[in-house]
Amino acid sequence: MTSPIHLAAWKALSEHRKEIDATSIQQIFDTQPSRIQDCTINAAGWTLDFSKNRATSKTFSLLTQLAQEAEIESLRDKMFQGERINATENRSVLHTALRASHAQNSLVIDNSNVLAEVRSTLKQMEKFVWQLQSGQWRGYSNKKITDVVSIGIGGSYLGPKVVTEALKPYAQNTISVHYIANIDGSDITEKLKKLNPDTTLFIVSSKSFGTLETLYNANASREWFLRNGGPEEQIHKHFAAVSSNVKKAVEFGISEENIFPMWDWVGGRYSLWSAIGLPIAVSVGMENFRSLLEGAHEMDTHFKTAPLTENLPAIMGLLGIWYCNFYGAQSHVLIPYDHYLRALPAHIQQLDMESNGKANLQDGSHVETDTGPIIWGGSGTNGQHAYHQLLHQGTRLVPVDFIAPLTTHNPVNDHHLQLFANCVSQSQALMVGKTLAQAENELQQSGATKDEIEKIAPHKVIAGNRPSNTLLTNKLTPFTVGSLIALYEHKTFVQGAVWGINSFDQWGVELGKVLGTDIAQRLNSNSDDSELDSSTQALIKAFKDAQA
Repeated sequence: MTSPIHLAAWKALSEHRKEIDATSIQQIFDTQPSRIQDCTINAAGWTLDFSKNRATSKTFSLLTQLAQEAEIESLRDKMFQGERINATENRSVLHTALRASHAQNSLVIDNSNVLAEVRSTLKQMEKFVWQLQSGQWRGYSNKKITDVVSIGIGGSYLGPKVVTEALKPYAQNTISVHYIANIDGSDITEKLKKLNPDTTLFIVSSKSFGTLETLYNANASREWFLRNGGPEEQIHKHFAAVSSNVKKAVEFGISEENIFPMWDWVGGRYSLWSAIGLPIAVSVGMENFRSLLEGAHEMDTHFKTAPLTENLPAIMGLLGIWYCNFYGAQSHVLIPYDHYLRALPAHIQQLDMESNGKANLQDGSHVETDTGPIIWGGSGTNGQHAYHQLLHQGTRLVPVDFIAPLTTHNPVNDHHLQLFANCVSQSQALMVGKTLAQAENELQQSGATKDEIEKIAPHKVIAGNRPSNTLLTNKLTPFTVGSLIALYEHKTFVQGAVWGINSFDQWGVELGKVLGTDIAQRLNSNSDDSELDSSTQALIKAFKDAQA
């Protein structure tokens, strides 16, 4: 694929950007009486209000034209059909098959029906979860399992953790689920302090069963189990695995029947829908896990069938292109106004930045545009007392996604009313801002002197005209959490397709791993480091001196 800057729509958007530069969002509302109706879409349990954007009807028309010229729909269809769109690794991209409808019986890739494999794994998961929750699964001392610890990193950690937290109101309360990811010894030490080896089961999630951080934490957990009285021949009662390396998992001590498959056609950051999601299923039960899959499937269906002009992932993705490439926005912030969704920005950060943080087109040539914005955020209203200052008065344009349920699982007085009021007011404030005249009038009304007004008023001016989307759902449920995450998966796909990059490889993470292995060997030996740069030499020496 060639660079999108050569597409007719891209050139037209560049000119259009100049045309509407002086037009504010409020002015667009004034000239488009049906703005809110034109810019509201419902799908898979979510309502997107994208009216507060620096985009006119012409903008959306040109963005749709850009998507068509970039052949997004064709590439989308190839993905769903299992074609090898991950060209650098010669792989299909089939995370959507993990949540396919039962009405679809077959999807054959390399002479194998992947849907049959997926459904077989779901049955295996169902049995596993039932054994744990019913108390049929017993530890070595014949006690019921009370705690499950998921050991993984990256996609094997972030996605499941986010969903487990998001669905805490649906937790079965029979088993507590914990996560260990960081290789920092403090992480695992603090987790294990609270657990009983008699009643703890570990799930080791690693495709190769050799991921450095995961293997170190798995071995440390194994040692902890043995050190605290667990018999070596009973390890299989306290460890399961999600891995394609059955041999290594069995050598570790895990029973083959408790090793769940991973497939090359599912990238880690898209894997929570697979057996990687076992901790989710253990926490909320298989019925709720299946509802999570149904929500994602509903968003898949919407993405596949809705016209681009009415397509949530397409519209959000194209608006992201608009700000990143035509307004120079370097980041994008997600602000969920729900405590249970507080970790969502971290998962979408990995999903988006690992997918689209690329500098090469599909053909290997260097990109001619900015790609992948920095994704960040946190829960409202906490952010209002932290980084919202930058959103309102900073020099950088930062598009915002506000995400909020209309009802809460935990009604306390009028807390949820105040929470939602803050969500709406923040999006409104970003758009309308505050003029100098308004600031002067405020100060005058408060009794400030003329000198005080002249001194302070400029600091109270807020430019406004800052764009945002608002995503609403009636309530956070397994279904709506599934569709929300799938929405962001497809949004990421749309942007990668326009930029002409491969959103499904991650070669950038490899170099650090290779060099890390070399540095670790040097830290553990009397190596000659003279060929290294002086900074690396000094850092190695500092560590060795501290250990000595």
